[in-house]
Amino acid sequence: MTPQDYVQQKAAASGSSFYYAFLFLPPPRRAAITAFYAFCREVDDVVDDATDIGVAATKLAWWQQEVAKSFAGQPSHPVMQALMPLTQDFAIEQRHLQAVIEGCQMDLNQTRYLDYPGLQRYCHLVAGVVGEVAAQIFGQTQAQTTAYAHTLGQALQLTNIIRDVGEDAMRGRIYLPVNELQQFGVTAQEILNRSYSDRFTALMRFQAQRAQGLYDQALTLLQADDRRAQKPGLMMASIYRALLGEIEREDFKVLHQRISLTPLRKFWLAWRVQALGRM
Repeated sequence: MTPQDYVQQKAAASGSSFYYAFLFLPPPRRAAITAFYAFCREVDDVVDDATDIGVAATKLAWWQQEVAKSFAGQPSHPVMQALMPLTQDFAIEQRHLQAVIEGCQMDLNQTRYLDYPGLQRYCHLVAGVVGEVAAQIFGQTQAQTTAYAHTLGQALQLTNIIRDVGEDAMRGRIYLPVNELQQFGVTAQEILNRSYSDRFTALMRFQAQRAQGLYDQALTLLQADDRRAQKPGLMMASIYRALLGEIEREDFKVLHQRISLTPLRKFWLAWRVQALGRM
């Protein structure tokens, strides 16, 4: 299996909504975003599949070394072998990949966030930086597009957090800020026990409104000159906003299930942005 085959299979097997946005890119850009996304999946899977924190920490330390060696001209993992020939063309720097690893390390060491600014730091590493790299690969020409990409990445990550509250609780993690749980009178134990209440619904509605506001802010930041090139990001915004709408219609029943869109609906939402240029 070639490195290119490996990253393609890694991206497709994830079942992520991101994959649908990649389909409409020209081959060089599709190859770059697929390899970069496969890297993100590799390091994220270290945390999600971890049964021993020490082993996971060792694996992430290996990835830090692998990234450094790769940028020194010695990639050994197929993901890095696929990605490295494309880094110069799309301005992908070592600091970007190390930031993603740092965000995954936070998942090993931190299971609570005291306030939203603390959560923002995590979102910056695991989603904002990813958005920045993606925007460059898609074809950024305006400096302000970086702010758009960071804001959109944060909105996507908050949507993930809202969707995955129950799954994260099973791993002992609660990403909802502690001071906001207190504001709505929801205890951590209620979430860990996956117990619904009107207070929990109000808390989640507050989180959804914040995410919706970030989507609106991101779209305002995207200038017309870059809108065509950034269609893949707009596809993601369309898919994730539709997902957030489904979660809202289900009255935030996310503690016992993972609410999702069908592959056909994801593809249709992506195609609509590609064909019509609107969400």
